[in-house]
Formats: sequence, structure tokens, C-alpha cells
Amino acid sequence: MSGYTSEDITTVGRITTLYGVKGWVKVYSHTEPMESILDYSPWLLNINGQWLPFKISDGKKHGKGLVAKLTGVDDRDIAKQYCGVDIAIETSQLPELEEGDFYWSQLEKLSVLTESGDKLGNVSHLIATGSNDVLVVKGNADSIDRRERLIPYLPDQVIKEINLEEGTIRVDWDPEF
Repeated sequence: MSGYTSEDITTVGRITTLYGVKGWVKVYSHTEPMESILDYSPWLLNINGQWLPFKISDGKKHGKGLVAKLTGVDDRDIAKQYCGVDIAIETSQLPELEEGDFYWSQLEKLSVLTESGDKLGNVSHLIATGSNDVLVVKGNADSIDRRERLIPYLPDQVIKEINLEEGTIRVDWDPEF
């Protein structure tokens, strides 16, 4: 057993594919800016359902992405087993946010309710569009229907309240839209 629970860790990226022949891998980062993922140590990699710690011996921006070298992984064949693996860190490593700011991972899975109390569904994930982030809300058995809705993340305009303790987001949103 790895000893990490889903509350202890936050997924920050994924190893996508191999880079070169000396054990380097390409990395997709969820951090902003993307290079910030290289500052966290150790990385926790989900290997066969267990989160195992790995140190990074080197990493850098390469083209539009990132490449990294896991300590002790010096061969392309060894590195291949990590392709497609999620990268997480201990949540305690994340910087403190200002009041009213949230990490995307905190919003995922929250119930989305209209101001009148109707449940639209749960946040599946978020999308960065450039102008504003968008909540992807998927209906389920407990919601008014099973539709998927794209709701703009606009605090005070659309997003009226986020209550992490209750696991809810209250929105000013027409369920028919």
C-alpha cells in the first residue's frame, strides 16, 4: 500500500511519451505556468494503482512542452513503463491561495445547484478557454436531468457561492440553457 489517499494528493500532469534514448520522457503539465511542475518533489506516479514517489534529476522546456528525467531511469525501455502515467504531488506542497481562489481539483466532483436549489449535476472537469474557465457539469441520477452543461466560471456573475465543506457550487444559470 502506498499510504496516499485521494485527499493527500493532487494530480498535476501526466507522462505522455518517450524522449530520446537515455530515459527522458515528455510531460504534459496541468500547472500554470507549465514549468512549475518541475519544481515539485517528489512526483507521485500511479503505478499499478499505487502512488509511488519519484525524484526528478533534470527537466526543461522543450518546444511547446516539457521533458524530464526520472532519477535512476537511464534507459528508454525502462522509461517506457511510465508513459501514460499520471503525475501527482502531495497537496500540502501547493501554494496557499488568496481568499476566494480555488484549485481546479477542489472544484471537480462538487454538486452544482441553481439558485432555486435544483441540482444540475457534478463538475466533471474544467476547460481553459482563454477568456474564462468553463465548468463541465454532467447530470446524474440525483440531478434534474442527465444533460452535460458548460457553465462559465465567472465569480459573482454566474458562480454565486462555492462551499467546499458542503461540496456545492451555487450558480445563477438557467437549466434550459
